[in-house]
Amino acid sequence: MTGSGKKLVIVGVILGAHGVRGDVRIRSLTDVPEELFAMGPLRGADGEVLVTPDRHRAARTHFIVTPRENRQKEAWDDMKGTQLHVQRNQFPDPEDEDIYIEDLVGLQVVDPDGHALGTVHAVLNHGASDLIEIALSSGARALIPFTFADVPTIDLEDGTLVVATLELWTAATDDTPEAD
Repeated sequence: MTGSGKKLVIVGVILGAHGVRGDVRIRSLTDVPEELFAMGPLRGADGEVLVTPDRHRAARTHFIVTPRENRQKEAWDDMKGTQLHVQRNQFPDPEDEDIYIEDLVGLQVVDPDGHALGTVHAVLNHGASDLIEIALSSGARALIPFTFADVPTIDLEDGTLVVATLELWTAATDDTPEAD
C-alpha cells in the first residue's frame, strides 16, 4: 500500500478464538487499549480487513471481540499471532512537538549541512530506548539513538531528519581486540 492514507500501523494482535460462537481474542498494542476499537476495521499486513468489531469486552490482558466477520473457531485459531493494522490516517493529528514514530519511516536522513546520508528504514525499541535504523546511501545500515543530541531536527513537511552524530555510530574502531 502506498501513500500516507494507505500506510498501515500495527495496533493489535489476534490471540485466537474465544469459545465456539465466532468470538476472537485480541490484544491491543495502543497506549489506551480501548482506543483500538475506535479506529475502524482492523486489517492484515496486506490491507485486507480481518476484523470489524461489533462488540468487545475486556478480559485480563486482552479483549474478547464479537466481529462482523463470520469465522469458525478453527479459522480464528489459525490466525493466532496475526498482527492487526489500521490505516495511518485513522490516527488523530499529533499534538504540537509530538510525532508518530511511524511517520519517521521513509524520511530522508541528512547531516547538519543538508547532505543526504540515506533514509529511515525503521524505528526499533528493544526496551531501553528508541533506535532509528538508517539505510545508508552506501548500502550499509546504521542504528542511531533517537535522542535530541543525535537527531536534533525532524521536518515532516520537508521529509527530512537530521542526524548530527552519524560518524560516532558508524566509525569502525581499530583498537578492537581480535578474537584468538
